[in-house]
Amino acid sequence: MSNPAQETIYLKDYTPFGFVPDSVRLTFDLAPNATRVTTRIAFRPNPDTPDRTFFLHGKNLTLISATIDGVAVSPALTDKGLTCPVPDAPFIWETVVEIDPKGNTALEGLYMSPQNVGAGTGDTGESLPPENAMYCTQCEAEGFRKITYYPDRPDVMSIFTVRVNGPHPVLLSNGNPVGAGDDWAEWHDPWPKPAYLFALVAGDLVAHSDSFTTAAGRDVALNLWVRPGDEGKCAFGMQALKKSMTWDEQVYGRAYDLDVFNIVAVDDFNMGAMENKGLNIFNSSAVLASPETSTDMNFERIEAIIAHEYFHNWTGNRITCRDWFQLCLKEGLTVFRDAQFTADMRSAPVKRISDVIELRARQFAEDNGPLAHPVRPASFQEINNFYTATIYEKGSEVIGMLKRLVGDAAWAEALELYFARHDGQACTIEDWLAVFADVTGRDLDQFKRWYSQAGTPRLTVNETWAGDTGDKAGGRYTLTFSQSTPPSATSPDPQPQVIPIQVGLLGANGDEVLETRMLEMTQASQSFTFDGLANRPVPSILRGFSAPVILEHEAANPAFLLAHDTDPFNRWEAARTLARDTLMGMATKDTPPDTAYLDGILAVLRDDTLDPAYRALMLAQPGQSELAAALHAAATTPDPGAIWTAAEALKLALAQHVQDTIPRISAAMQVDAPYLADADQSGKRALGGAVLALTSRLDGGAAAAAQYARADNMTLQLSALACLLSAGKGAPELAAFRKQWQGDRLVMDKWFGLQVMQADPDKAAETARALTGDDDFNWTNPNRFRAVFGALIANHAGFHAANGTGYALLADWLIRLDAVNPQTAARMCSAFQTWRRYDRKRQTLIGGQLVRIAATPDLSRDTREMISRIQKG
Repeated sequence: MSNPAQETIYLKDYTPFGFVPDSVRLTFDLAPNATRVTTRIAFRPNPDTPDRTFFLHGKNLTLISATIDGVAVSPALTDKGLTCPVPDAPFIWETVVEIDPKGNTALEGLYMSPQNVGAGTGDTGESLPPENAMYCTQCEAEGFRKITYYPDRPDVMSIFTVRVNGPHPVLLSNGNPVGAGDDWAEWHDPWPKPAYLFALVAGDLVAHSDSFTTAAGRDVALNLWVRPGDEGKCAFGMQALKKSMTWDEQVYGRAYDLDVFNIVAVDDFNMGAMENKGLNIFNSSAVLASPETSTDMNFERIEAIIAHEYFHNWTGNRITCRDWFQLCLKEGLTVFRDAQFTADMRSAPVKRISDVIELRARQFAEDNGPLAHPVRPASFQEINNFYTATIYEKGSEVIGMLKRLVGDAAWAEALELYFARHDGQACTIEDWLAVFADVTGRDLDQFKRWYSQAGTPRLTVNETWAGDTGDKAGGRYTLTFSQSTPPSATSPDPQPQVIPIQVGLLGANGDEVLETRMLEMTQASQSFTFDGLANRPVPSILRGFSAPVILEHEAANPAFLLAHDTDPFNRWEAARTLARDTLMGMATKDTPPDTAYLDGILAVLRDDTLDPAYRALMLAQPGQSELAAALHAAATTPDPGAIWTAAEALKLALAQHVQDTIPRISAAMQVDAPYLADADQSGKRALGGAVLALTSRLDGGAAAAAQYARADNMTLQLSALACLLSAGKGAPELAAFRKQWQGDRLVMDKWFGLQVMQADPDKAAETARALTGDDDFNWTNPNRFRAVFGALIANHAGFHAANGTGYALLADWLIRLDAVNPQTAARMCSAFQTWRRYDRKRQTLIGGQLVRIAATPDLSRDTREMISRIQKG
């Protein structure tokens, strides 16, 4: 069957829905293959629009009956929904539909989890879920239309009452419980919400329960629902939830607004978590944790995701987005808020550096390739493909710039106005910016370009020094900045943007002669002068990474800044710059490692006044994909194998350079106290792990083997195993690890992924291929699929092996997965987005796989759109 043409949806075509649903009542009669959903909606004409077209979205539904005010009607059905003549007056619409949760492998709408446990590479068979399978939902962005006929759009908000009938011990939905019996439960959510926030869970679950009292005195029952056997992994998640609730009250004045807050852990879930009102549904990996099964990074991620979903209660639920073009309104703001939370809970500099590493690795690649799109797109074909780093991470950076520009006091005042003015509404970026304009009096039209222009701005800087100016004591120092943004398909003629540039000046002895000052750049080229300086200073530019730009500064002195900069981010950036430059030279010119870099890192490692977590970040090299991007930007075709060889050589050189310091650091980073997932202990283990990796370059893995043998937590166990595998050792430990953790699905994800990640490039694709034949490779589970293929993609030289085996293997499995779970398959297509930066042979190999995927019969619209965009890049 040929693939049909894609329909494009445009922001400019927005019109309100012609009817308002004042109330919605849903009744579910659960059955694995034949769940009945009865929907009763009180509609009235929308006074804000004359359009009276009555169209309800619906997909994969069997319509049993439809009535208007109790009278049977026969709607016109299509594969997208239904239309029906309706009164131009209030009326009651009622339908009964039948759906198949057990057959819903796309994990959108109402489905069952777990699915196909232990499926391996064999056929999916009958997809029979085990007896303890639960019903669960995922409705963002357009999953509710797979549950019942409804105006499935975020600007249509209503009050929901839900009755769930089924033989399951636990029956949950949004809002507050209003009644329950042996085989039924009823829930009522008093807050209007769009359908994408609907949730239902039914199954044999147990609760880890607690309570929270808001500042206003509301008692809230808290429950974290898990499968039997997972009760011991709930305490940290509950603690994180309570911290989030307290923080949001203290920092933003936002209190929780229901009598109960439920979280459910689900094994089969396409994303990290979902903020459904009062009933958050989480990927198990994003909420379950214990010291024995979870690393410090797992704990930090869980804490951040729980905070993110909870913060959505106000920035996403109480105030939602008018249409999906405004997705960044809720996601960018909430990512910014969860970053603030993590910075307060842990280390602000470490959090900022970690976020920038992620931004550059994911969003910069997206912004400078065929998948580039504005923070607020002007069009899309499949909305699931726009849950991207641009929407989330760059959207958060835009929020951060706005806060820097208006200042803390105006930020707080504007947020209060935003919540007061728009509570209960579906809003736009214009609504968001208007509150800041009203509070500050600023014209934000130019700033708004950050929402409409794709691409990463390049910020170049030149310095001039005038010496003694005569009329002032001291000399005049000038920084001249120029900005440019490469054109793209969505932004062919980008205009100058507002860029906040935080700058400090250092003296020749390293003393700070000018504390951090924010410069506001608004022109294509703009100069800023500093008078009264005794000597020419050394600039520290873009402190705190004050804007998501690429800084180009030929006169920069990174060795000096590494030694003296008082800004933690820019000191790290200096180390990163030295490492990147030396690796590029090693990869392309076979130059030796830069001694300035090696000496600078040694000084950092020895400095016990620095946070161990910060020192661990300093020891880390730039990612190999980041190096490939830097070489491409310098008009050099990157060779993934040469980059890998250079990275290995620099790791060995650094290990040799700091080896006399390693024993003292290793001893100092040992934690003898009972395990805590706090910033202090996690930082020590992070630096200890980084030093262990260097040690393994010198001792062949002996210290790692000893650590593995005595490890009493997953952080130590996994870091030791990684070092052993990297050293070409560890076969006994790998087998022991599997035997120990065979029954824990989340730990086994680590077992799968680590082998691919640590494989030598010439073995990575074959390692991944062999693992797909393992009986425990349940490829329909998104976590397990990503464990193998996410690791293959992250193994840069392995994925880009010159023989193309990595490309072919990924394409094989994307084609297979697309027929079952289009959303996950489409998102992993982004592995191919940078294909144009490599040599002609690799481009030909990747291009062939893109053609093969595109030619797959009945390819989903999700994957079809992604492949089409990548091919055009």
